[in-house]
Amino acid sequence: MEIILIKAAQLILSLSLLVIIHEFGHFILARLFKTRVEKFYLFFDPWFSLFKVKKGDTEYGIGWLPLGGYVKISGMMDESMDKEAMKLPPQPHEFRAKKTWQRLLIMVGGVVMNFILAFIIYIGILYAWGEQYLPTANVKYGIEVDSVGMKIGLQNGDKILTVANEKVEDFHKIIPTVILDKAAAIQVERAGKKIDVEISDDDLALLIKSRGVLSFRIPFDYKIAKLAKSSPAKEAGLKVGDRILGMNNQKYEFNDQFKSTLRDSVGKKVTLNVLRDQKEMNISMIIPQTGMLGIQLDQDLEKVFEFKTIKYGLLASIPAGFSRGIGTINDYLKQFKLIFSPKTKAYESLGGFISIGNIFPGAWNWYSFWNMTAFLSIILGVMNLLPIPALDGGHVIFLLFEMITGRKPGDKFLEYAQIAGMVLLLSLVIYANGNDIFKLFK
Repeated sequence: MEIILIKAAQLILSLSLLVIIHEFGHFILARLFKTRVEKFYLFFDPWFSLFKVKKGDTEYGIGWLPLGGYVKISGMMDESMDKEAMKLPPQPHEFRAKKTWQRLLIMVGGVVMNFILAFIIYIGILYAWGEQYLPTANVKYGIEVDSVGMKIGLQNGDKILTVANEKVEDFHKIIPTVILDKAAAIQVERAGKKIDVEISDDDLALLIKSRGVLSFRIPFDYKIAKLAKSSPAKEAGLKVGDRILGMNNQKYEFNDQFKSTLRDSVGKKVTLNVLRDQKEMNISMIIPQTGMLGIQLDQDLEKVFEFKTIKYGLLASIPAGFSRGIGTINDYLKQFKLIFSPKTKAYESLGGFISIGNIFPGAWNWYSFWNMTAFLSIILGVMNLLPIPALDGGHVIFLLFEMITGRKPGDKFLEYAQIAGMVLLLSLVIYANGNDIFKLFK
């Protein structure tokens, strides 16, 4: 329960910050062009609000429905569907009375602020923490793969050479590169030979739905750092600080070999060879159906692998932050394109608030929090540019049409378009969150 609360708190704080920044973009440009802003709300407030205060012409408040936020701009057909006000003649302070280019800037203000925020966060991250990653070339023992990895043709011990004959510097970007670039093959070294592991559309569909497909292979080292509350190992008598040397007097070279033996021994009684206080001892137990011992290992990976760390000064962090932001936008656009590919079935992986919340770590970590907030800011910016009437992108399309043709779309058309857009958005929200709920019971 504590982990769920921490994840939820990070999600709410992150989304609240993003909504405020996005709506502030609309707000500040509206005020710049002397357009009245009637409301500026964090969260939605149907029927009532948790807090509100009026300053000047604007009511500032916090709603009770934590699904976003909004600014209500006078004389604009938006989610409030204030049709009566639109029937009256335009007033100088209203959105519809402003020049087309001014209305266009007001509408793109939120998206621009989201992109600016992402760039600023990435600059701050690189300046404060720098960048650490494991070079693919330094994964000296090869890879460890799960069932999906094996299904697409990879094997434990394979050494990744290239993806589509292109080197991938960061080991953790191998699978994202395969997915986003729709790589036809991965080149690996296996038993001293170079092999092409071909990736089909069906393989891509599997990779999109899966997590943790491959990791780096680790030499066998099973020193117990922590035992879960309902740990089978704890019930059998193992303790924190114990080091598992093998099973049934069998020794292992790599961790994945031991884990494989555990899975093959489900329901069987085995003898764990254990080192405790410099003394070897044997502990018998029955391997549970999960094939897991319920332990956390004490491992210092920096002693096993050579990680690469890049530190940035303030000036160097600025172009590096912009570069990371642009790269993230590019990767997200590639990811977005996959949703419309029936072959990869990426649409089946769409998730809602539960999926987003689960990306945050179970313990509060500011580095992860700011990384996720920057990424979500980019998602919010890109999504709002979609040409759907209820989104900023829909309003932008209508304004561009007006600039090109010199004719405004009719108020009735805007009203029906707004309704259609809201229905479409609501359907997408229901679908995405329905996917989350379905996965919980799957």
